[in-house]
Amino acid sequence: MRRTVAAVLLLGLVAGCGGNAPAEQSGGQWSFKDDRGKEVTAPKRPERVVAQVSAAGALKDYGINVVGTFGPLKRPDGSTDPEAGSVDPSQVTDITGPGYGEIDFEKFAALNADLVVAGHYPEVTGLWHLTAEFEEKVLKIAPTVGIGQSKIQLPDGIKRFRELAKSLGADVDSAEVKADEADFTKAADRLKAVGKKMTDAGQKIQVVGADPKLFYVAVPARNPDLDWYAKELGLPLLTPERPDTEGGGYFQSLSWENSGTYKEHVIMWDTRAHVLNPEKMKEGHPVFQGLPAVQANRFVEWNAVAPLSYASYAKIMNKLADQLEQVLAR
Repeated sequence: MRRTVAAVLLLGLVAGCGGNAPAEQSGGQWSFKDDRGKEVTAPKRPERVVAQVSAAGALKDYGINVVGTFGPLKRPDGSTDPEAGSVDPSQVTDITGPGYGEIDFEKFAALNADLVVAGHYPEVTGLWHLTAEFEEKVLKIAPTVGIGQSKIQLPDGIKRFRELAKSLGADVDSAEVKADEADFTKAADRLKAVGKKMTDAGQKIQVVGADPKLFYVAVPARNPDLDWYAKELGLPLLTPERPDTEGGGYFQSLSWENSGTYKEHVIMWDTRAHVLNPEKMKEGHPVFQGLPAVQANRFVEWNAVAPLSYASYAKIMNKLADQLEQVLAR
């Protein structure tokens, strides 16, 4: 279990799991079938929602503001953590606890929440950033909705949050949402063009994360954003040869001595605060330093747990296309 949790913590795969659309409301009761197969109900449509930060960001982009969040909300410099997307930290109460999956229950209780939303991984009990133990406490106050984070492609995950937002009263067919969807499509087309250029040149990208002890190479098929980039947009992403058998097979973990196993043209790195950035990866790791992509400074960013919305991913894909175009010129 420790290895499984570590896998999810490190790579934090982005996306939502497909499932049933929200049930029709009847007699004032609200219901939504989540990606755990649970029919979540409430006496009326929830209005005070608490959510894991990525879920909060996705809901906000569809017009639903939450009252509280848990998970990485702010960076040390005070800026919004990328996991939270468009959420304004000053407009929500941060109920994150001291350890992973823990919340400040006193703060949570004071919010009078009527719904809690977070991601769900089938390999891990509990919800994303909410352990099973803490979810049991939460359920005494408010129902929980789990949106799947694996075994689905990016657009389907975005649609699941759209369905949830609609059930919560959002106008998901607004001019703003339609404009965001159009921007998403244009950004995807840009990334597709870059992918073709790389494929024609015989170039590939390896997607990585790292901590002081291990170097991790992500498996695109287990990461819904990467899976969609590769299969639908044609971005040439490396699939490691020996994915770990534990932890759901989301990556292949390597010692730093073996960090040169794959020598692809570009390295896409997990940008979250607790994962080593390229400069930290270089420190004391001569094998990694010797990779051609490292020597040429061909790094691009991977937003591993961004909010699942058209607005969020339009920005992410445009930025990735910009970065790839820049590094391919080196």
